[in-house]
Amino acid sequence: MKTDSLIDALTQDAPLRTRFGPMLALATVVAVAFVAAAFFGMLGFRHDIGTAIATVRFLFKLIFTFALAASAIGLVSRLARPGRDPGAWGWALAVVPLLLLVALACELMMTPPSLWMSRLIGHNSLHCLSLIPLFAIGPLAALLYALRQGAPARPGLVGVLAGLAASGIAAIFYATNCTDDSPLFVATWYSLATAIVAGIGYLAGSRLLRW
Repeated sequence: MKTDSLIDALTQDAPLRTRFGPMLALATVVAVAFVAAAFFGMLGFRHDIGTAIATVRFLFKLIFTFALAASAIGLVSRLARPGRDPGAWGWALAVVPLLLLVALACELMMTPPSLWMSRLIGHNSLHCLSLIPLFAIGPLAALLYALRQGAPARPGLVGVLAGLAASGIAAIFYATNCTDDSPLFVATWYSLATAIVAGIGYLAGSRLLRW
């Protein structure tokens, strides 16, 4: 059977569609619940959350992390099915780094150069690099389990997307504790933490999602 014919046959496989969609939705709920339990058990909200939530920088962190998680989950839900193209979710994920670049440009224009390095280093860089991947372990495992019900044509790429989704979910919660709100800090340390989880997702996806 030709490859195209095989993909068409799998695409029309009703059991695959009916099993995978609910499984991915359940995995997402489990992922959020896991991070919430770990976050409130270990950290909790920052002490000035009431004041911070009224600032643009803090709100941007939440928008950025939520956009990362939502777009990655949306894209992985398509690419885990054979014969599907990225659709609008591909563009949605592409917008996420553009949001960060715009925020960075605004930060650099509004902040004196003498403060750039201190804003970039911040006070919680090590916490960020350790806690986001730590909180993302459970979500990544849940998403990979659900993705085994699919049939991704590119397991490594889907694993990366699962890592982005997991780190995005973890970062949403972590952002409410982190007192470093500068886009310079977010672009550096949140991105590095996300890259770590995405790398783990690639290795795990390449091995676990092959079919």
